[in-house]
Amino acid sequence: MIKLTDVVTRTAFAAAAAGTLWSTAALADPLALFDTLFRPSTAYDEALRDRSPGAADPVALHSRTPVIDEAVADTADLPANLRRQVVPYPTTEPAGTIVIDTPHTYLYLVLGGGKAMRYGIGVGREGFTWSGVQTISRKQEWPDWIPPAEMLQRQPYLPRFMAGGPGNPLGARAMYLGNTVYRIHGTNAPSTIGHQVSSGCIRMVNEDVTDLYARVNVGAKVVVLPMGSRHQPTVARTRSAPSASSVVPASEPAAPAPRTFVTSNSARAFGLY
Repeated sequence: MIKLTDVVTRTAFAAAAAGTLWSTAALADPLALFDTLFRPSTAYDEALRDRSPGAADPVALHSRTPVIDEAVADTADLPANLRRQVVPYPTTEPAGTIVIDTPHTYLYLVLGGGKAMRYGIGVGREGFTWSGVQTISRKQEWPDWIPPAEMLQRQPYLPRFMAGGPGNPLGARAMYLGNTVYRIHGTNAPSTIGHQVSSGCIRMVNEDVTDLYARVNVGAKVVVLPMGSRHQPTVARTRSAPSASSVVPASEPAAPAPRTFVTSNSARAFGLY
């Protein structure tokens, strides 16, 4: 008979105890256990959960260096002007306001003191841009994607649901704008940043949207400047945001053959988000 050492014995009993705990947890709440095992999570997610209550203050956060996991670290290939950076930004908007400079594909988070954090973004393609003032009504980590009815009418081959994860076109984070169909969200196609490619949503690389997500709260003001405007930081005059049904494309791209699924490549090609 082989005699187990104390170390092996303790290890065996620890493993057995852990198995018992996992089994008990699974029986008590199997959905929670599934979420723990399979829901995408990163080191930065954990850092966000553990941050102090005041960490969402944009002024306090702008000088911090977040811990970014490889799953969302995708800014390295961006041109220098589209990388996240603090820039001079004189404005009458209060700290914490988000300003979308549509024609120049920049998002500004007002920090106060004449400065803002600037991010490169992707904006709506021709016929899908909009302008107005909204507020962030909801925030979601690794959001699921459910195409709105208007999009399904134009592209009926799209899936009705796509679970959140690295392959999801909404990326690592989403911030929903009012009761519209629009969001500020991540992307699985970082090469589209700096271009007019979406169906009206504001897209960011995952690293940047994760950074912005940590800096703003639900209720934050979002000012979207019109496509033809000459951006004047001190003045943000915009009309009300249109409803989703009033956004009519100037020229709809030719529809591909009907499909029962969508891949990351087709999502990028047809501006599905």
